[in-house]
Amino acid sequence: MILAEIILICGKICSGKTTFAEKLKSEQNAVILSCDEIMLGIFDEQLGERHEYVLTKVKKYLIKLSEQIIASETNVILDWGFWTASERNSVRRYYSERGINTKLYYVKVDDKLWEQRIEKRNSLNDKRSYFVDDNLISLMNDKFEEPDDALIVEI
Repeated sequence: MILAEIILICGKICSGKTTFAEKLKSEQNAVILSCDEIMLGIFDEQLGERHEYVLTKVKKYLIKLSEQIIASETNVILDWGFWTASERNSVRRYYSERGINTKLYYVKVDDKLWEQRIEKRNSLNDKRSYFVDDNLISLMNDKFEEPDDALIVEI
């Protein structure tokens, strides 16, 4: 049995997932693996129709990388939202089959604070975070399934 664990961070865009991941990083002796960091670091926001395809490949790569890190007895934080129950279940099953424990945190945010955080992020206009437009909000609202089996965190 592997002693280190995988920590999944679930939550909406701009809920505070990355802030929470950074806090956990030092507390849990962990490495953060972030799809956004890779996607924006390499492609900016220029993928268009290929975004989902590339995102899927990045997630697969990071899951394989996490296994190498876990083997060195270092905890891994997967910071990419886990919007659907099927994705959360699939990832947890994958690790369980390999004898790796997982812990799921849900960074929950109320609607008013969420809107404020989106406005703040968009006003910063930095290249390390996605600009959140109405289409992205709509996509997230259509896909996001609140977990019922997670440790809830409010930031």
